[in-house]
Amino acid sequence: MYTISKDRVRDTMKRSGIKTQKELAEKMNITTSQLSMLLSPKFDPIKSNAKKLCEVLNVSLEDIIQEQLSMYFTNEAIEIDEESKHQSKGNNEFIDVQDITPLRNYNVVELFAGAGGLALGLEKSGFKTVGLVEVDKFACQSLRANRPLWNVIEEDITKVAELGISNYVDTKNEIDLLSGGYPCQAFSYAGKKMGLEDVRGTMFYYYSIILDELRPKLFLAENVRGLVNHDKGRTLATMIKVFSDLGYTIKWEVLSALNYNVAQKRERIVLIGVRNDLVEQYNVSYKFPKPYGQKLTLKDILKNVPKSDGAKYPESKKKVLDLVPPGGYWRDLPENLAKEFMGKSYYSGGGRTGMARRLSWNEPSLTLTCSPAQKQTERCHPSETRPFTVREYARIQSFPDNWTFSGSMANQYKQIGNAVPVNFAHAIGLSIIDLLNKIN
Repeated sequence: MYTISKDRVRDTMKRSGIKTQKELAEKMNITTSQLSMLLSPKFDPIKSNAKKLCEVLNVSLEDIIQEQLSMYFTNEAIEIDEESKHQSKGNNEFIDVQDITPLRNYNVVELFAGAGGLALGLEKSGFKTVGLVEVDKFACQSLRANRPLWNVIEEDITKVAELGISNYVDTKNEIDLLSGGYPCQAFSYAGKKMGLEDVRGTMFYYYSIILDELRPKLFLAENVRGLVNHDKGRTLATMIKVFSDLGYTIKWEVLSALNYNVAQKRERIVLIGVRNDLVEQYNVSYKFPKPYGQKLTLKDILKNVPKSDGAKYPESKKKVLDLVPPGGYWRDLPENLAKEFMGKSYYSGGGRTGMARRLSWNEPSLTLTCSPAQKQTERCHPSETRPFTVREYARIQSFPDNWTFSGSMANQYKQIGNAVPVNFAHAIGLSIIDLLNKIN
């Protein structure tokens, strides 16, 4: 969700010579009550007259909005120097993982498991899954349908953390890896200590609590690329500090799934932690997977895709997209048609290259979203005027054709769009196997 920053609006008003909100409302041709609603912290400007506000102030929307990721966000700042922000990245080393095999069976517990993209990739690399925590019932149904022997824990992560993961998972044997992609949330910096108590209530907090209970040899956490710069690096720095306080040596890197046999331009931040006692005892250091070299296109992967359900465009939208060539977008439309299709977005700033976008056979897909036909992030089939089907979506995420998804068609798209691409997870899993082999 985004909200409009009142402070930024006031500063911009001063520069524009607008003295009062009443004057601003008059220039926008709206009432002062409407303007107050526009500036309310509960108001979503993306679906409002915010564009008109930008036109009057002669600024872009990005100049006056602020991202409000969760209820725990505050504007209190903490001082973090540049060295602290990037302490765990440094000059990361990479290793060729394609010939790595496990020396023994390694085990993994996964949190926020979703429909199993990460779990399946880790399984392919040599991990045995001993427990997966997921709250979404349809994702749990998908996991059970594909892996009946997996220990699927359909439970809220807050309850699992409160009762203890050992009540759900057999922990008699030491856990080799804790994995999962916790939802990214902003933190409250009221304490300014950058510790575990500062992130209480977030999904990251519960991940950390379970990490502290399990004390696995390593952990894997993946998240959106935007985490790197969120709140000027403070959010990531806090995570690193918490993980370090729990006794782990951290490395992080932004990796592209495109480099690991995934025909998709999907970037994620990957954080790997190795328990400090193992680093000292065995003198080991984690290395990220080296890119494979070959980069797949849609032409490489969308051959003989099984028939499946798929979303459809309304006829009015189909007529517009019929005019867009492979690899094209709204700029390939006649100007009058582009204006009609895009509405006010036609006059807003930015490239808006996701609108009326048709993908090309000779390129990888853009990052898949939870819905295949969103206006701002269109992903039209290269040669047919339709969204990708469920099974095509799954292929782009490198799921095997026999991996099924439960729930409605919309829910299946959501599960696939949220997943970690299987081949991407496989490469990361092999890099972790390499380090576990050295320890063993």
